[in-house]
Amino acid sequence: MKKAELLAPAGNMEALIAAVQAGCDAVYLGLNSFSARAFAGNFSREELVEAVRYCHIRGVKVYVTMNTILYEPEIEAAKDQIQFLYDHDVDALLIQDFGLFHYVRTCFPDFEVHCSTQMHIHNMSGIEYMKTQGVKRVVLARESPIELVEKACKSGMDIEVFAYGAICISYSGQCQFSVVTKQRSA
Repeated sequence: MKKAELLAPAGNMEALIAAVQAGCDAVYLGLNSFSARAFAGNFSREELVEAVRYCHIRGVKVYVTMNTILYEPEIEAAKDQIQFLYDHDVDALLIQDFGLFHYVRTCFPDFEVHCSTQMHIHNMSGIEYMKTQGVKRVVLARESPIELVEKACKSGMDIEVFAYGAICISYSGQCQFSVVTKQRSA
């Protein structure tokens, strides 16, 4: 059986260092653009370079989230960010937007891609399709039942699931409760 990877969120350098010192195998973080964690801490490009250096020296992988829907005026900036991440040895991208996904698979075929939970892969057909597209890992939709998780783990695809205590009353990344109470999507 394959060893599970302990993946920790890192909203800033202090959190990243704490996660690495606590023994995580990988961290995920966002830059100041194109991350669904817009109201959480994020990294500047300069901080990312330092984070990758710090992690790689210690054998820890760095995954960067680009897990938002992109609109046409954002495409060139997103492409520039991907080039920067590729040039600075980020281990994988977590992507939501299908257009961005296509761009990465076409222009950076050796850049590891993980399908973000916001891509809403919630059945075996989605997993099998992503396998044909060269995806390394699928982060299942948060509301996936345990039966799907079990079946997905036998598919040959790397599978990631969220483990947390408080569960949103709606669907992954489309929480209406947050819209009503805070005028923003979770």
